Amino acid sequence: MILLKSRFVPPQRSLVGLYNYVHNQSVTMSHVAAARQIVQELPHLPVPKLSQTLEKYLKSVEPFLNESELNHTKKLLNQFQSESGIGRKLQKLLTEKTEETDNWLADWWLQSAYLGYRDPVVVYSSPGLVYPFQNFSNQEQQLNYTAKLISGALSYKSVVDSGKMPLDMMGKDPLDMNQYKKIFGTCRIPGLKQDSLEYNPQSKHIIVVRNNNFFKLQVINNFGQPLNVTEIVCALQEIVEQSEEMGPPVGILTTDNRNNWGKAYQDLILDLDNLKSAREIQTSLFLVCLDNPMPHYDGNKRTTASKQLIHGGGTYGNSANRWYDKTVQFVIGQDGIVGLTYEHSPSEGQPIAVMTDYIVDFIKNDSSINQPDVRFDGEPEKLVFNIDEKIQKAIGIASTNVDKLASNLDLNSFQFSSYGKEFVKSQKMSPDSFIQIAMQYAFFRIHKVPGAHYESAATRKYIHGRTETIRSCSNESIAFAKAMLDDSKSDNDKVAALKEAVNAHKKYSVEAVNGFGVDRHLLGLKLEAIENLLPVPDLYKDPSFTRSTHMRLSTSQVATKCDGFMCYAPLVPDGYGCCYNPRANDMNFAVSAFVEHPDTTALQFRQALEASLDDMHNILAKTQKSKL
Repeated sequence: MILLKSRFVPPQRSLVGLYNYVHNQSVTMSHVAAARQIVQELPHLPVPKLSQTLEKYLKSVEPFLNESELNHTKKLLNQFQSESGIGRKLQKLLTEKTEETDNWLADWWLQSAYLGYRDPVVVYSSPGLVYPFQNFSNQEQQLNYTAKLISGALSYKSVVDSGKMPLDMMGKDPLDMNQYKKIFGTCRIPGLKQDSLEYNPQSKHIIVVRNNNFFKLQVINNFGQPLNVTEIVCALQEIVEQSEEMGPPVGILTTDNRNNWGKAYQDLILDLDNLKSAREIQTSLFLVCLDNPMPHYDGNKRTTASKQLIHGGGTYGNSANRWYDKTVQFVIGQDGIVGLTYEHSPSEGQPIAVMTDYIVDFIKNDSSINQPDVRFDGEPEKLVFNIDEKIQKAIGIASTNVDKLASNLDLNSFQFSSYGKEFVKSQKMSPDSFIQIAMQYAFFRIHKVPGAHYESAATRKYIHGRTETIRSCSNESIAFAKAMLDDSKSDNDKVAALKEAVNAHKKYSVEAVNGFGVDRHLLGLKLEAIENLLPVPDLYKDPSFTRSTHMRLSTSQVATKCDGFMCYAPLVPDGYGCCYNPRANDMNFAVSAFVEHPDTTALQFRQALEASLDDMHNILAKTQKSKL
């Protein structure tokens, strides 16, 4: 067990021995990186030239500014990068930082984007990933599927641990594989002002949750052999028998604001039983949540599944049947909704998606048939939580808050079946760029203004690489949207505008995955100013910055071969979330908005997106036909 950061120590002398035993190692983040790193000879994340970033930044903000505002921004940028400007000083400090670390952004990003972020991980940070739906006619089928899923996850872990995982490539460039090592055994630990991450990759147990009751189940023996499916089924049946009554909703605490949960966690673990139970959960490989059917089924099962995998449905659903600090929580519902919820800190979406396809194929091919007959002692252990008045009050607060979160998240998940990425490829265009421009068009046709647009770009060609922002809103994307809404434009004009927009997006994407975007560099310069007690430059208060970083569209492609999709919430109150999985002949989308904002609804964006995709297909088909 490796702990990133020392935490609160209970004051009672009687707890010190147990606490020191279960928290027996505290090391710095750089030591953790070294301990867990897959040895790869990869380049370090570059620091772009200041002039290069500011030139690209200026072009990216043009859609959001009038002429006067644009001239003011140009003046600010000139001052920022002048010989006496603070930009040059910050650039020098950032360049010096690269000589001291493998990745100048990695630690900053983990702290600022995740561990120091104090809104709840539920809705605001943790995505859900919906697996292909199942049809369980009885509980036995649900448990058999669950056992195979557990077996598949353990098989996947074995592949990763043995170094047999195929190397991810981007063209000719190998990608950093370290995120794969951080999926299992990882847990976020709540703190009063900042959280920490803990890794337990050698753990041999999982946690199964049903009706808010938590059970420890050993699934790997001392020789590294996993429990076979038959034995897992027997254990799950025993867990079901012991969990017919609802347990205390202690898991609901993990849904709350991180400061609230940090304080409640300190109070919770003052009790020895609670401390032991919390540690068993935190050190487990992953959670398996056996869920009850979701309430308020509205006929769209994909949307219902998205709710279940993001927030669990609140107190009237399954939100307490979770421990949201765990990196991976598999969810198997009685109603055939299956998938996972994952805590975002240690990993991006694609390693989770790769695991998804592995597990789905493992179950589909019934790979557990060939497993050796491994049996060992160890019955499921029901974990004990003692709830005093202070914890009960915290549960009440968390319950109220998660119900508000759940009711405020508007979701609409669907499959667009008119065509898929093969059609886009036949037009010699990038499917990802094509879909991004469709989203730009959809936003503009609704709101008639440019929408700042975030797309995540993986920077894993660099050691410990995470993401860069692709700024999908551009002069070209707005020109295309306007052309599509202008009846005076010919189909040829519209196709030409589409190609320009797609090519502009693709160009920015290539630069971003190579570490030459705008946003991470600007973040690094700002953090250098803060760390060195320098004034934050005026650039960060300028309308160009505040408008272009108010990402009304938060998007990403998370591709799975199976009929699955990832889902998450918007980044801003008046925005949309839109995750997508483009497959050969269809596309899966999960759209989100916030109910409280009057200008946005998930259904409205879905309808605009579907219409935009149809329009784009039609103009391409018409112009192609006219050439014949």
